[in-house]
Amino acid sequence: MLAVQLIYLGLFVFAFSRKQTGTIADQPVPVSVIIAAHDEEENLKELIPLLLKQNHPEFEIIVVDDRSNDKTYDFLLQATREHSRLKMVRVVHKPEHVNGKKYALTLGIKAARYEWLLLTDADCRPLSEHWIRRMSASALPGVDIVLGFSPYRKAQGLLNSFIRFESFLTGIQFIGLALLGKPYMGVGRNLAYRKSLFFGNKGFSGYLSVMGGDDDLFVNAHATATNTRICLHPEVVVESKPKITWREFYYQKIRHLSVGKSYKLTDRAILGLFSLSWILCWILVLPLSVFSSFATGIWVAFLLRWALLVYLFRLAPDRLGSPFEAWKTPFLDFIYAFYYLVAGAVALVSKKVRWKI
Repeated sequence: MLAVQLIYLGLFVFAFSRKQTGTIADQPVPVSVIIAAHDEEENLKELIPLLLKQNHPEFEIIVVDDRSNDKTYDFLLQATREHSRLKMVRVVHKPEHVNGKKYALTLGIKAARYEWLLLTDADCRPLSEHWIRRMSASALPGVDIVLGFSPYRKAQGLLNSFIRFESFLTGIQFIGLALLGKPYMGVGRNLAYRKSLFFGNKGFSGYLSVMGGDDDLFVNAHATATNTRICLHPEVVVESKPKITWREFYYQKIRHLSVGKSYKLTDRAILGLFSLSWILCWILVLPLSVFSSFATGIWVAFLLRWALLVYLFRLAPDRLGSPFEAWKTPFLDFIYAFYYLVAGAVALVSKKVRWKI
């Protein structure tokens, strides 16, 4: 298992060490920014002004009010009167057996004026006025999907450090494998794709009833080494608000992890082996270091894994455009192994999860 970990970590170091090559679009393409919102009045009051300030010549913002119980509709109604770039779509009722967020996004995409769609969430914040411009610069002929990175906002406390560590590890995996020519997911907080790709493949058909998957399952189904671009730059970073209690974070991760059951078999195998080897490194290293005749070699291999992991958490965040305190990695590595052992097992058998708790 240590050998497997060393191979994976070595491949990720290699992926993030290489210079990103490729051209960018000469002229910025028009973009429709799509946001599905349920009871997000306060978040939208912060996000929409940031989006309206984006330095891009031609874009629109479409917010889908998904059956909100707060004053989201009233706020959007007034805001759309004041800003011509802003449009609202309202969901009053949704079909049975269809996930609410996917239905809301589908209506927003139908209302989009432009071919290129840029998705984010109401609790996200682009850190630059050039976010749309940077993402749209990757919208080249032959490209259907553009992957961006979205970390969680830094705050005090162990929970926040762990949430950020886990989100960086997820980013290292999906961005790293995409850099290696094996894209398998994206995050809906910072993701762009063509409207024609969406409707040409019947949208979210096939997993409409699955909670989540509007981003990672869609990318998993349609991304290839040739039609997918990765956009890495500090101006592309979109921060999201982290959960503030372990309970909220736990249910959020169960929802995210449960979607992985619907990935392609090869992607499930690659990710499953990576996670299993991570867990077994911690479960087996201590007993083997005591009872095995190769204890010294085991400890050398484990320390080498640690060195690679710390280096990776210095290298990758720098390439992703968002810093992380790599010195925290060994301790968070230990927590992650046992967290994933529990959360992964629960997600594997969970049949019903919710968008919000």
